[in-house]
Amino acid sequence: MKTDVHGNLEGLRDAVIAALQALYDYEAESFLPRELMQTLSALSGKINREIAVYLTRDGEVADVAVGTDREVELRDLRLRRSTRRLSCVRCVHTHPDGDGRLSDVDISALKSYRYDAMIAVGCRDGEPTWVQAAFLQGEDEPLVTEPARWYRLPEDAWERQVEEADAAMDAMARAEEAVRPQRERVVLMGIESEESLDELARLAETAGAEVVGRFLQKKDRPDSALFIGRGRAEELALDCQALNADTCVFDDELSGIQARNLEDLLRVKVVDRTTLILDIFAQRAVSAEGKTQVELAQLKYRAARLIGLRASLSRLAGGIGTRGPGESKLEIDRRRIRSRVTELERRLQELEKQRGIRRKSRERNEIPVVALVGYTNAGKSSLLNTLTGADVYVQDQLFATLDTVGRRMETPEHTVYLLEDTVGFIRKLPHTLISAFRSTLEEAAGADVLVLVSDGAASDRVRQHDTVEQVLSELGAVDQPRIEVLNKCDLEGVLPFLPGMLAVSAKTGEGLESLKNAIAGQLQSRQTTAVFFLPYSRYGDCQLVRRAGRVLREENTDEGTLLTVSLPREELDHLSRALGPDAIRGTSGG
Repeated sequence: MKTDVHGNLEGLRDAVIAALQALYDYEAESFLPRELMQTLSALSGKINREIAVYLTRDGEVADVAVGTDREVELRDLRLRRSTRRLSCVRCVHTHPDGDGRLSDVDISALKSYRYDAMIAVGCRDGEPTWVQAAFLQGEDEPLVTEPARWYRLPEDAWERQVEEADAAMDAMARAEEAVRPQRERVVLMGIESEESLDELARLAETAGAEVVGRFLQKKDRPDSALFIGRGRAEELALDCQALNADTCVFDDELSGIQARNLEDLLRVKVVDRTTLILDIFAQRAVSAEGKTQVELAQLKYRAARLIGLRASLSRLAGGIGTRGPGESKLEIDRRRIRSRVTELERRLQELEKQRGIRRKSRERNEIPVVALVGYTNAGKSSLLNTLTGADVYVQDQLFATLDTVGRRMETPEHTVYLLEDTVGFIRKLPHTLISAFRSTLEEAAGADVLVLVSDGAASDRVRQHDTVEQVLSELGAVDQPRIEVLNKCDLEGVLPFLPGMLAVSAKTGEGLESLKNAIAGQLQSRQTTAVFFLPYSRYGDCQLVRRAGRVLREENTDEGTLLTVSLPREELDHLSRALGPDAIRGTSGG
């Protein structure tokens, strides 16, 4: 019978195992409830074996294990960056011989696994007797309480002791990390290709982690329980141990059940590609809209995995997957998540309305938008800085830019336009991010001209270009004029791979004049030239015409004024309605 109960289950009846399994549904409303001690004592007396239950700080049962009549395997449930911090889990276990005193093994496990508390419950004839607890005290020896009757426990004092121990351990860990900062040590695991692992490594490094190992198992499809085969998972557990890894990052989305099973087997924190990308977005978000979008994406992704990750989400963790606006929401239940998601979606709708107002203002002022789009780290921000003299944050990192940034520019024909830098695309871009960042991404979809920037230094630049095309298609950005650009042409061997693609270098400035001319040409194609005739009686209307575009020629005749103007076709339609079609003597171009 497959069960989440661990340890020595040999010879146990199904009814007993079911009763042990039912402990996972228990929620402790105090530090050590009498009901829980009675239940554990009754079960322990029935099977004459030790039973251990691991309680999280919010009262959930994270794990249940069965031992012999003398000992139980005490599991390592830590899920954090520093082994100096407490695990946020307290271990409650029975001694069926009636002795409620902690053993030397219990104290050793408390030190090794950094439990919040180690508690022994003596039981005889299926009833609890004496209870003893131990707590860490920083560098000092653990505090071991005097044995107490099971019905007269100082629970409030014990809770305060955990708080004091947590503060002491946290201060000690912070002091240690301040003197010797440690990066999270991660191991990568994929089933696709080495190229995909290369990108995963870049993502992990961008998140601030140190990649200490990478492994590939070619599989046609993931295993439903462990993503990789059980044999490979057991080997991976040894690899993680040998490399002293804190985290294992998988190069695909994991279900909650897969993540939980892998954590049980690997004994390290397990995150997937989507969690990693969300973590990077949490670090990079600057604007109120960006932070809101990231938190919304995090909550939607975690909500779908609460069942499988119930135990791990109960542990306060550090590092990848716990940063950003959504960090404090790790332990909230589905109802509160739904409430928060509704609030965030309402806030985003308000921000989208403001964005729409700004967009309409630009449209009224006829300021066209040229959007730089492309794969993450292709050099879009560097191009914006070089072309406009802006100081947008630039780093050789994935997702250096999250918030849309725009700068005004002008063509040689004096057409003003807005050049926008947008968030980069990536293969396997999480759907939650596409949904949350839709308003930002739609800035690119609504642009008048798209400049598709490809990374000339990327070995898989063709595949990256295909990914950009796919995301643009999902956004409905398929009809705008496009300018294909290959960046980093200053590097040796970088050549255009598409017809008409412009080779440029944001670093040296090579090819940028050609890019400016191409943008001007695309914008000019939206323009038309019209000749207006206004009699002197309507001379005041000449100002309307002058404001609508660029005057190429102005001539005064005996009857009135002739104005030859280059202007957007939309403005021509507007003037035709305002002045009447008779005011237009002819048009050309556009």
